[in-house]
Amino acid sequence: MEIQLWREILSPYDLAVKELVVKFEHLIQEYRNQGLYSPIEQVTGRVKTIASILDKAQKKNVMVDEIEEKISDIAGVRIICQFVEDIQRVVEIIRQRTDMEIVSERDYINHMKDSGYRSYHIIVRYEVQTVKGCRKINVEIQIRTLAMNFWSTIEHSLQYKYKMNIPDHIREKLANVANAIILLDNEMSSVRSEIMDAQISSQIHTSLVSDILNNIQNLYRVANKREIQKIQDEFYRIYELDDIDQLRRFGKELDVIAEGYRAQSIAEEE
Repeated sequence: MEIQLWREILSPYDLAVKELVVKFEHLIQEYRNQGLYSPIEQVTGRVKTIASILDKAQKKNVMVDEIEEKISDIAGVRIICQFVEDIQRVVEIIRQRTDMEIVSERDYINHMKDSGYRSYHIIVRYEVQTVKGCRKINVEIQIRTLAMNFWSTIEHSLQYKYKMNIPDHIREKLANVANAIILLDNEMSSVRSEIMDAQISSQIHTSLVSDILNNIQNLYRVANKREIQKIQDEFYRIYELDDIDQLRRFGKELDVIAEGYRAQSIAEEE
């Protein structure tokens, strides 16, 4: 197959990955903007290289003209969660979406592979618009914790180094590490509520400070310097107290001041 033809084949897969990554990143931001805990910590995507596709086709005895039909992970999206409990929540989110159709699911969380690999795999069919019209693309979504992803990344590198024939003593070490990661994820789950509360509080604090600073910057254009200086001094005083309730109250008062100047500006224009 000509290289140029490969590029045409892979282009819709690249588009599907980019669109899905943007959608999941937007979902993370929506949670955080509303002061909620996001079950998705981060998301990445990739399209398999031509070499990787050919290697897989060879191992599975798939003919070149059957690749798109029989290889379902040409396009891949990886969703990373902080806690094991978040994985099922993300699965439910995907099941409820109307912009992708689930083709199959594989639970390697509760049914760990012999190697120690753990992850939740969902194959979805996702529609993209190309210059040649609508295309439905199969995309593999992998959902795992940060710890699981660390193990998988290391194992993948070793598989590549040893050409899928990792020595027994290294396999044993990988299995031991996989068991340690299960313990790590379990320990993290035991303090999940405390960590979530701390992170949500941090997000709210960051959002409040950002809104306040944005209001102060806008007031620089319309308020007199003496008033701005008083507002700044009060902000720094409250900020040093590290009291989120006082910070929230100050933010609301500043909103009223800013709204008053906006109303005044409109009246002057009229």
